[in-house]
Amino acid sequence: MTNQTTANIMQQPFRFFDNREKYLLFVTTTSEKAVVAERVGQELERIHPQPPAIKVFDAGVGNGMVLRRVLRDMHCRYPTVPFLVVGKEISMEDTRLSLDELPDRFAEHPQTVFVITNLYYAEAPGLIPRKRGSLEELQWWDVPLRGDTAHDFSKQIGDLDDILQQGWQTKSSSKTGNPLYVTPSILVLYRQDQAFSLHDVIPRRGQLISDYDLIIAAQPYRSRMAIEFKIEKILAPLARFLSSGGRMVVVQSTGLDPGMEIIRQVWPDEDPFLTPRHTLITALKEALNSDRSEFSFDGFSDDRSLFTYHMHALPEEIGSNIGTSTLLAAWNAAVYVAQIEDDRLNEVLHKGDYLEATKKVIHRHGGLWFQDESFVVVRKAGGS
Repeated sequence: MTNQTTANIMQQPFRFFDNREKYLLFVTTTSEKAVVAERVGQELERIHPQPPAIKVFDAGVGNGMVLRRVLRDMHCRYPTVPFLVVGKEISMEDTRLSLDELPDRFAEHPQTVFVITNLYYAEAPGLIPRKRGSLEELQWWDVPLRGDTAHDFSKQIGDLDDILQQGWQTKSSSKTGNPLYVTPSILVLYRQDQAFSLHDVIPRRGQLISDYDLIIAAQPYRSRMAIEFKIEKILAPLARFLSSGGRMVVVQSTGLDPGMEIIRQVWPDEDPFLTPRHTLITALKEALNSDRSEFSFDGFSDDRSLFTYHMHALPEEIGSNIGTSTLLAAWNAAVYVAQIEDDRLNEVLHKGDYLEATKKVIHRHGGLWFQDESFVVVRKAGGS
């Protein structure tokens, strides 16, 4: 790598969520994914799906753990109803991890159609890129899976690496540092032995998909982003894909927790959570109902909106002698949720005071937990 190339990389805006090490440590040492899935699952009893399928869109599949749990819940409630599940994910590695979650789902719920795409938020639910010329560039893979066991499906899904290498290449935005797709790509998976009965569920190239019964928008944006970006680029476009009676669950961090106490031990004035849900709801209501009032919002009550998740730790690990590995995991979780950039972290890591700050907060609370908040956007019955 040349000095000029290194300099160019250093000048690019930093994308915190692309830091794989922090992400993987966070999801394996906290209960966040399970708790978010439980919150999303509360909406399943409130949807009213219509034939030919229940339609679900996940606005950022990540490693697939939330979606896997939601699909288990869906199967329990609707064991004989076809599912059309569309997920947006631009990271090749996360796409691979998400696909690894699917074999058991295809085995337990045969009438499942799963679609993964790297399209932008405003494009992904409809499975049609909006940029001129992009539809001609669109790469589309239709993959019927043979067999009827999770082992059969796992082997075939594992053989899709060439497709991921080809379809999920990214480049960085010169303005924001956000990853952008090089080529718009869509991968469609379903069981070959169910293709006949799923004929009206399986998406076709160029066919607009809409009318989702459930949209999952768990941490779909960086908390520090401007409210205009969150509304105009992500939440409002997603909500417009809801069916009549469809529900979009939005989840974000509040910072009102011991995790943020750790952060403020080191950076006293840190305040990354700039748009609490009430602010977002007000702005989103104005954006969506500017022409006619067809959306309603559920999330003003703290009892229904707020929930917590914890860092996994045995009681003896948070006693008087907290091990270094536990402290490091707690510190990592706190800086991940607060989205602290590497250059700021490096300054602190050289001093070592951050571990003592982490230990004090854990002792004070007897562990480490974080608070999320949620709200739901509902397209009213009869809305279009």
